[in-house]
Amino acid sequence: MSTDKILIIVTNTREYEQVGMRTGLWLGELTHFYDYAQDNGFELDIASPTGGYVPIDPESLARNVLAQLGTGKRYADREFMNLLADTKTVADVDVEDYDAIYFTGGHGVMFDFGGPELAALTARFYERGRIVSAVCHGPAALLEVTLGNGDPLVEGKNVTGFSWPEEEAAQRADAVPFSLQDELKKRGANYSLADKPFDTYVVEDGRLITGQNPASARAVAEAVITRLT
Repeated sequence: MSTDKILIIVTNTREYEQVGMRTGLWLGELTHFYDYAQDNGFELDIASPTGGYVPIDPESLARNVLAQLGTGKRYADREFMNLLADTKTVADVDVEDYDAIYFTGGHGVMFDFGGPELAALTARFYERGRIVSAVCHGPAALLEVTLGNGDPLVEGKNVTGFSWPEEEAAQRADAVPFSLQDELKKRGANYSLADKPFDTYVVEDGRLITGQNPASARAVAEAVITRLT
């Protein structure tokens, strides 16, 4: 039964573990998806691995980035930003309340999207017929997801996610704990990427929908909403 609600998962991590640089949620990957889904009649809840405060990647607040698809308007909206002040935990989530789950990116997710609780929640979403979607580094949440038959969720699936060439271009190759591109491949995923780094690119494999980079967040939303309507 449709609920017309989507769950969005964001990071609680504010720094790279080894280099001490700041990170967090890439704000546009939340707002671009949120705005499109809301405009199409869906309610959205935001949760995080441990709940509470959600840090924002400072680079996602640069003027040229905030200008994209109305992100700056959301950043100036105190009521909206207060949604990130005290998020619910993934432990508080009931799959039956939602039609889909969406994993935002930002490098912070590479440090806290790999836990067993979030992996189990994602498996429940998928095995109960819900849509599982992610963008940029968000597919890091899929790496440890094992289905009831023992198979990794991404095994044999067509997926994308932030590529290693993009990681190098962003000058984060020495800061990240792993290559998302390589780890998806190691788990048997059929990974593909756009012809040019940072171009919009979305891959759909049934109820699994992934986007490659920040520019793909709205396109992921479009694909999710199309499947739900």
